[in-house]
Amino acid sequence: MAGQLVPLPEVERLSPACIRILGGNPGKFTLQGTNTYLLGTGSRRILIDTAEGGPSWTAAIKSTLQREEAQVETVLISHWHHDHVGGISNILQLCPDAKVYKNQPEEGQRDIADGQTFAAEGASLTAFHTPGHTDDHTTFVLAEEDAMFTADNVLGQGTTVFEDLAAYLASLERMRRLFKGRAYPGHGPVVSDGPARIEEYVRHRKEREDQVIRTLRSSKAAHGTARPHAHLDGWTALELVKVIYKDVPEELHIPACGGVLQILEKLEREGGVARVSDGERWVWKDRSSL
Repeated sequence: MAGQLVPLPEVERLSPACIRILGGNPGKFTLQGTNTYLLGTGSRRILIDTAEGGPSWTAAIKSTLQREEAQVETVLISHWHHDHVGGISNILQLCPDAKVYKNQPEEGQRDIADGQTFAAEGASLTAFHTPGHTDDHTTFVLAEEDAMFTADNVLGQGTTVFEDLAAYLASLERMRRLFKGRAYPGHGPVVSDGPARIEEYVRHRKEREDQVIRTLRSSKAAHGTARPHAHLDGWTALELVKVIYKDVPEELHIPACGGVLQILEKLEREGGVARVSDGERWVWKDRSSL
């Protein structure tokens, strides 16, 4: 969830070996649009992600390849979401000999193993399986810049969503140690200090967890939602969201609810919370602190 978005050009050279091409699909979850990256300095290039394959992205990648006098030899997919894979068929029409790689590949694709390397003139990449946002999520370190393509685990603005909080936090810790330079995110502008942004993400997740715990331990009456001691009946995830995300537009409460549920499930595994019998409500187990 990001505030005012930084304007980004449709096509921009970010470094001698990296050109960002926006996906032409802006939105509240895609921000300025999906970032796709053309890597290398020679006639054979690597492309990270393919956006949704919309007409503006297809035209932009075609004109960029013509201008660069280059072809895509290797397509690396960071994860399965449509706004990252939708343009695979488009790029294969432009570059029929390109090979498509993805963790947990689909038919016609090749697997990406953790630690696998990919190279083009001017660009040497190492792939790392970093689940959290999705189970197949993969990031790539660019050796020439000591930079990382963080895909959707770390964005250029705001925070992200995830399928598995524990796996996500473990991936963030791993990612932070793998590079020292820029982060090239799946959405939003380049982050100049990638490891520092990852540390911010870890702190933010810890703050959200602390907010959930404090709210669970408080009475609903303290938040103007119910009579005193109604918390003994438990909190639903959406009730927690309405307190914790009270300054966030309501249209974003449902996606925020998914993150709160992930926190609750993590705390349940750790023994800190329990579900009420209906399975929809949660209580803090340490009643002595209430």
